[in-house]
Amino acid sequence: MLTLSDIELLFARHGASQYSGEPVTQLQHALQTAHLAEASGADDALVTACLLHDLGHLLNDQGETPSARGIDDTHQYYALPFLRGLFPDAVLDAIKLHVDAKRYLCQANPDYFERLSEDSKRSLALQGGVFGAEQAAAFLNQSGARDAVVLRQWDDLAKQADLHTPSLAHFLKRAERCSLQATIPLTA
Repeated sequence: MLTLSDIELLFARHGASQYSGEPVTQLQHALQTAHLAEASGADDALVTACLLHDLGHLLNDQGETPSARGIDDTHQYYALPFLRGLFPDAVLDAIKLHVDAKRYLCQANPDYFERLSEDSKRSLALQGGVFGAEQAAAFLNQSGARDAVVLRQWDDLAKQADLHTPSLAHFLKRAERCSLQATIPLTA
């Protein structure tokens, strides 16, 4: 299990890596996604899921643009064992389902696919493609699916060069508030 300090160190070591096919780094993408969630009034768990949704890329480095080489790095699952025990299911489920949320959104809104970046379109094919109607309905019945859908929409917008956001420390404070390891004040 990772700690918040471990997460901070991961971003310090690997956050400057380019986010595949996009004009931002891994850290900029994470901060922008969390910032969009925060600006929309999301709670600590969803803001934290937004910050950490692509942590699997940092933990399982497949090099630059793995989708261009036909690799689905399954990053949405890769981080879960490292985060389990640190965060509640509300954080983990949104992370786990954010890739399937893309598949769902392509089925639910035909215009959505056209707005995806080239790398996102390429990875969609590797991740199983657009959901059919039954798959979309089953997806929505999962715990955390609706949070994953809004996370995914912020994820798509969080690829802007030079967008100013609060710091990693700011968002780690929010993560600490929803952490299962948070210190609980003693009552007298």
